[in-house]
Amino acid sequence: MSDKIYIFDTTLRDGEQVPGCQLNTTEKVEIAKQLEMLGVDVIEAGFPISSPGDFKSVIEISKAVNDPIICALSRAVEKDIQVAGESLAFAKRGRIHTGIGASDYHIKHKFNSTREQVLERAVAAVKYAKKYVEDVEFYAEDAGRADNVFLAQMIQAVIAAGATVVNIPDTTGYCLPEDYGNKIRFLKENVSNIDNAIISVHCHNDLGMATANSIAGIQNGARQIEATINGIGERAGNTSLEEVAMIIQTHKSLNMHTNIDSKKITMLSLLVSKMMRMPVQPNKAIVGRNAFAHSSGIHQDGVLKHRDSYEIISPQSVGVPDNSIILTARSGKAALNFHLKKLGYELSKDELQKTYADFLKLADQKKDIADEDLIVLMEGKLSDTTIEINHVQVVCGKPLEPLATVELSINGKSFRESATGNGPVNASLRAIDRILGEKIVLEEYLVQAMARGSRDEGKVHMTIDYSGKRFHGFGVDEDIVMASVKAYVSAVNKISTLKIKRENSVAKSMAS
Repeated sequence: MSDKIYIFDTTLRDGEQVPGCQLNTTEKVEIAKQLEMLGVDVIEAGFPISSPGDFKSVIEISKAVNDPIICALSRAVEKDIQVAGESLAFAKRGRIHTGIGASDYHIKHKFNSTREQVLERAVAAVKYAKKYVEDVEFYAEDAGRADNVFLAQMIQAVIAAGATVVNIPDTTGYCLPEDYGNKIRFLKENVSNIDNAIISVHCHNDLGMATANSIAGIQNGARQIEATINGIGERAGNTSLEEVAMIIQTHKSLNMHTNIDSKKITMLSLLVSKMMRMPVQPNKAIVGRNAFAHSSGIHQDGVLKHRDSYEIISPQSVGVPDNSIILTARSGKAALNFHLKKLGYELSKDELQKTYADFLKLADQKKDIADEDLIVLMEGKLSDTTIEINHVQVVCGKPLEPLATVELSINGKSFRESATGNGPVNASLRAIDRILGEKIVLEEYLVQAMARGSRDEGKVHMTIDYSGKRFHGFGVDEDIVMASVKAYVSAVNKISTLKIKRENSVAKSMAS
């Protein structure tokens, strides 16, 4: 049986301390609900004494959330603890998180105190918190730089006073993973009552080692990790929740597990990024937009042949639909062919070789190549392009029902149909469907402006479904209806199996 690692999320407390990323109560409640769905065990909802807003947020989160423990932060000050306790009045399971500095840096310079006095305050804080809740977590601030012998003395004393969880923070992100792991092991071996509490790790990322230190902590006896979504937090941030969750899930040799539903990670990452107005860096592990993107030709070829060649976790496991094969001048023929097939182009080896040469010329001019660039590149290169647009006329405006008349040239012969629709674009596409006599389903329709100004051109991206296969079209025109018709015809022209049916339809029309 693998060991359970409890995930303590502090996005709404430590994460929210980032300048400019403050949330209102409504936003905090929404994120808290999503954290519950994600499967976190503890939500640190705020620092109630700090402001009326934080106090209210802890209350409202306590009302809105059922399964996770709701935690409120305090200093080792009676008033702090009292307010924290009051804020947890509606929590189904409440926890007060109180503590004080454990390193000589904090004891001497922050508190102007002594180890003995700080130890007394620590014990008194835990005892006072027990008057409000049974579940009390004690944090030994700056434990990463604390003397291990004194730290062990402090931890033993607070557990004796009733602490159920003992937090060993690397507050300044100073520790090396080996040193931090040894610190946790020292406590396991030298605190006689350590089995009466859960050891928690709370690591900061000042030297980029927060995740590594957290993993070292659980490898040496800790069973709770304190983390934030996207690794946000003061200064360089905190341990990234998504990183530790996926490390534990991926490395079966750790023989550990969490309750995290990893498929909900990406959605929550985007929500936190949006609400806190804090973009995720593209190369961020797990949730960065490049986490599953491949641009090197060697990597692309390997991934297309066998995903595990360069991906140790699947995109789907964290809620990303698929990986991204990014086209650049470093991409190979395999990646180009992969994209062309998605757009509906089937090329022979010789055609691919020639197209690849043209692609490289284009790629040298641009940083990366989008689907519309490939469509422009392929214009006129396929021999089965048989449909051309001769004429499009639309009549619309209240109280008239939109009416479109479209004339197409199919294999050199002209065909005209009219149709009504719920808008000019819909009417035009229905008229085309009447000409073709085929069942074509419009799946995606995207309009974008190409430039500013009153005469700007619009570009339309379109995806259609025909017999279970998807085909993409692209059209550009100052008239958005015309751009849409061009995109639809562009997509239809890629359906090679449609040709015979079209010709049969033409023959029937000629016979009649």
